[in-house]
Amino acid sequence: MLKRSLLSLSLMMSFSSFAQTLVLNADAAIDVKTGTVIKPVTIVIEDNRITTVSKTTKIALPPHAKVIDLPGQTLLPGLFDMHVHLTADANVHGYKRLARTTQRDTITGVMNAKRSLEAGFTSVRNLGAEGYADIALRDAINDGDVPGPRITASGPSLGITGGHCDNNMLTHEHSIVAEGVADGPWAVRAKVRENIKFGADAIKYCATGGVLSKGTKVGAQQYTLDEMQALVDEAHLRGLTVAAHAHGTEGIKSAIKAGVDSVEHVSFLDDEAISLAKQKGTYFSMDIYNTEYILGEGEKAGILQESLDKERIVGGTQRESFRRAVKAGVNMVFGSDAGVYPHGDNGKQFSRMVKFGMTELQALQAATINSATLLKQADKLGSLEEGKLADIIAVKGNPLSDISVMEQVSLVIKNGKVEVNNLK
Repeated sequence: MLKRSLLSLSLMMSFSSFAQTLVLNADAAIDVKTGTVIKPVTIVIEDNRITTVSKTTKIALPPHAKVIDLPGQTLLPGLFDMHVHLTADANVHGYKRLARTTQRDTITGVMNAKRSLEAGFTSVRNLGAEGYADIALRDAINDGDVPGPRITASGPSLGITGGHCDNNMLTHEHSIVAEGVADGPWAVRAKVRENIKFGADAIKYCATGGVLSKGTKVGAQQYTLDEMQALVDEAHLRGLTVAAHAHGTEGIKSAIKAGVDSVEHVSFLDDEAISLAKQKGTYFSMDIYNTEYILGEGEKAGILQESLDKERIVGGTQRESFRRAVKAGVNMVFGSDAGVYPHGDNGKQFSRMVKFGMTELQALQAATINSATLLKQADKLGSLEEGKLADIIAVKGNPLSDISVMEQVSLVIKNGKVEVNNLK
């Protein structure tokens, strides 16, 4: 009886392992670290890990392996978008936002998470969500309740009273104060602690005014250097990375001096800011596609005239700053600000990154190995290497010769599981 039970257990274990081997045969794969193209390629996945990446040969495969043939396709690591707002609806801006509840935003986040994953973004950093909705969404995805990318979630963005990241839409008679508002070094430390208490695994704060906020000057610094240093120090004490929203030159420089890990938007650069970023190893995350949506569709979506006017000033300057930062060799990651424009269109930014100064390889690196490095996840994500987690996408053609192919993803595998297969 014991022998029979052991045999039965052995068979069950063997059968269970049968479903865990996945083999991908494609025309090519890109080593994003070096730009080397492996062609043709076979990638073997066991459980949720990559075990083999090799030029296609007669590899001995177990009889139970599931094989997916991908003719005409190029394999890449799953993509990162380092600046998204999953709980935001691109069609709801300005005063329309006042009619939205946190609960409604969370449901919107479920829809947008699926769209992001389908676009090939298997990891995102969500920078700002009221009611900790992004943390609830992250946990639901991790528990397998809903589909979506891995989320690094910040919870509410920190900001000064009346600044970008506060809610300035109503008068003092109907005043609303955003959850992340804190003034003074000890108050911002307390707010960082509060965000961490409720599950944040990154911190985002507003160092300058913004385009889409009412009554703020887009280039004006908000937090003082002392406040920024206290905020960053508190987050780093707890092992979290910090992202600073900053358009204006002085705010950018203060954020870098304070030790932030990344600066978002980075519209008005000067030589000192670039030099500081290189010296400190700071990453820039520059959303150079969404200006087209803001100016083309923004009025219909409810974006205020004040904000449209600010975008007309900021958009062109930001793209020139992007060109200068790339040329100078500043660390760069892919950040789209999706939520301002529709989720799922994140990949449209790749072509603009190339248009405004990057090589195709640099654009791919920004959305893969660079982003993984910034989030301290390069040991498990960001490149197609043996031992790393199996986050893999396929696109038709070669993005090193035509980056626009990144706008249409054929296959998405996250954590060893096929999430999207448009080649069936």
